[in-house]
Amino acid sequence: MNTFGNIFRLTSFGESHGAAIGGVVDGCPPGLHLDLDLIQAELDRRRPGQSRLTTSRNEGDRVELLSGIIDSRESESVKITTGTPIGFIVRNADHHSSDYDDLRDVFRPSHADYTYFAKYGLRDHRGGGRSSARETIARVVAGAIAKQALSELDIDVKAWTAQVGSIACERDWTRLNLNQIDSSPVRCPDLSVAQQMEELILRVKSEGDTIGGIIAGVITGCPAGLGEPVFGKLHAQLGAAMLSINAVKGFEYGDGFASVSQRGSQQADTFNPDFTTATNHSGGIQGGISNGMPITFRVAFKPVATLLRPQATVDIHGEPTTISPRGRHDACVLPRAVPIVEAMAAMVILDAYLMSLKLKP
Repeated sequence: MNTFGNIFRLTSFGESHGAAIGGVVDGCPPGLHLDLDLIQAELDRRRPGQSRLTTSRNEGDRVELLSGIIDSRESESVKITTGTPIGFIVRNADHHSSDYDDLRDVFRPSHADYTYFAKYGLRDHRGGGRSSARETIARVVAGAIAKQALSELDIDVKAWTAQVGSIACERDWTRLNLNQIDSSPVRCPDLSVAQQMEELILRVKSEGDTIGGIIAGVITGCPAGLGEPVFGKLHAQLGAAMLSINAVKGFEYGDGFASVSQRGSQQADTFNPDFTTATNHSGGIQGGISNGMPITFRVAFKPVATLLRPQATVDIHGEPTTISPRGRHDACVLPRAVPIVEAMAAMVILDAYLMSLKLKP
């Protein structure tokens, strides 16, 4: 299960401490003018070492496209997709595998160490191997391609840090200036709240601890009619995409869990004459199919499992032991997870759009 999508598909490969992370994007329409600088910009938003809030692992994360494109007449950075598979790699450079030598025969609490061992009979102890969040590099590259394809359709995908611990910004996205998302290291568009979030993350980091939060997202310009009516519901596809991201614990769309405290009369999205709705409690999706309103969703991330403090655990023989993890780790994944959430949402929407084209005579 290393492939995601139906028509627009990503197959990813690579491990945290291997030679490279890479992927193959299949199903990308031909003739798309692909700006490589924009792809790199998305990787730069995800890469480590971009601020004091993130891990200090010093990776340039430069993407190399290997196939599926030809030169354009616009500039060196703009290529044209040919419709054939787009292969790419991002080479690993600053991995300190020796930091994990003490963990070769030990299972870290709340990691995938034991579950991978139970499934495969072995595991890559160096940074988690395939279970490392470094795998999401491939998703960001594919998502950046999808975002450029969607921009041709005037569909826009944005995500931001909405909550860190108990510190939260305004839930109504229409009251936020989404142009300010990248104006703070934590990627919260409310800059006063962002400052509080940054202070909390740095305090938690100084204590050798970690903290989680919520990333919110909105997809605008999405036409009505995307998604399948039963098992391929659009919100189910978005949920599966988000829940495949490391450290994600929950997904909701529209009013989500908050809707249970209201009555049906309060939740009804009544129609306007132009088939828009007066409210958007449904989050742009009804019956599993987009209704043309903005698609809104929220993704919950747990605190990072690696604590830079001693933890009790067991070894592969079940013997109790204690670990004192080393290495460079995020105290909060949210600032770097924003472009990952956008990437997964973009891939889902583009795939659903291409699926809808198959239905038209």
